[in-house]
Amino acid sequence: MEDWRHGPDPEDRSQFQRDYDRIIFSSPFRRMQNKTQIFPLPEHIFVHNRLTHSLEVASAGRSLGNLLADKLIADFKDYQIIREIGTIVSSACLAHDLGNPPFGHSGEAAISNFFENGAGREFRNKLTKEEWNDFAWFDRNANALRLLTHQFNGKRPGGFALTFPTLASIVKYPYESILATRQKFGFFQSEKMDYRYIAEELGIYAKETDPDVYVRYPLVFLVEAADDICYQIMDLEDACKLGILSHDKVKELYMGFYDPAEDRDVIKNIETILKKVTDRNEQISFLRAGVIGKLVRESMSVFFDNYDDILNGNFDKSLIGSLGKKQAEAMKEVIKISFSDVYAFRSVVEIEIAGFKIIGTLLEEFVGAVIHPEDKYNKRILTLLPGQYKPESKKLYHKIQSAVDFISGMTDVYALDLYRKIKGISLPEVV
Repeated sequence: MEDWRHGPDPEDRSQFQRDYDRIIFSSPFRRMQNKTQIFPLPEHIFVHNRLTHSLEVASAGRSLGNLLADKLIADFKDYQIIREIGTIVSSACLAHDLGNPPFGHSGEAAISNFFENGAGREFRNKLTKEEWNDFAWFDRNANALRLLTHQFNGKRPGGFALTFPTLASIVKYPYESILATRQKFGFFQSEKMDYRYIAEELGIYAKETDPDVYVRYPLVFLVEAADDICYQIMDLEDACKLGILSHDKVKELYMGFYDPAEDRDVIKNIETILKKVTDRNEQISFLRAGVIGKLVRESMSVFFDNYDDILNGNFDKSLIGSLGKKQAEAMKEVIKISFSDVYAFRSVVEIEIAGFKIIGTLLEEFVGAVIHPEDKYNKRILTLLPGQYKPESKKLYHKIQSAVDFISGMTDVYALDLYRKIKGISLPEVV
């Protein structure tokens, strides 16, 4: 064994563990600390951003993956990948939101709106229908796969150079934009052949009913469940801290996941602990942790109950969408309250409006500049475009994509700062 003082053994990590490390040490991952999750970042109360959300999803994903590995290890003890399922799922969870633009979900909608209803409409008849859909139905999931696999100017081939199982585990919608029915799809035209190669190597096959639609890689279900669990449950805790929902209301929503008869002993233990813990924020954190643990276990039950259909590509629901009656009712109520009271809260709506304005303006400036670089003003704008995002070809699709790559990778703070400077709202000081 190599002396630890002289550096690590070159085989100290598996390739799947390297995936995790490459993601967590990357600049795009760090930038998520300044990307909105749901709530604008207040000055005195810490709420979740994209980075903390991704770390929490990775934690839940690791638990789900380890539960699956524990179940399978006896039958597949000679397969190293079984022991790595927790790492694969956790890595995919870390990466699942890397394609999110600034300003939360409204940023994604703002990009689509620019091409559907804004200045970007002029390109509709200049692109193929498939290319146009990539922009008009811009999807953060497809953008994540692009970020992880594309060789940007001056960067290494293969993007992050991740393993195929990790990459396949983030593709929730394994088809292109032209086939999307809910503005959700898994890869842009630029990464279509990359995904096909990944699918071929992993034995992911197309559906018999539609050769252009692939079945989901089984671990996708675990990544999706971890994400669903965390954002629905964690948003309630943030809403409580911000005073949007009362302590009693959030407690009621959390306790709704427990069955009075089946979970009688658990409920009794919860009540005992809550009598000892007097800090109300700590009470909510304790209840939240319990609900996440319960939903992880319930999700795995759904996975095992549908194991054969999942492996055969015949299961077309989410694990959270297939929970038992009690948990399904509780989740339905959480979603209802979230949309009526949380996501419609004034500060949330304000940042969504700001996102539309800022992203729309930046797209108009930079898309216009890459399309017409000869214009004197556009030449100045292009000096603000980092080298890695310079158009890789003269093809219109790739030119537009270079501007979208740049803007979707911005943090909220950087996008706002650049918007102000371009609009002349905050000019640099002249020394």
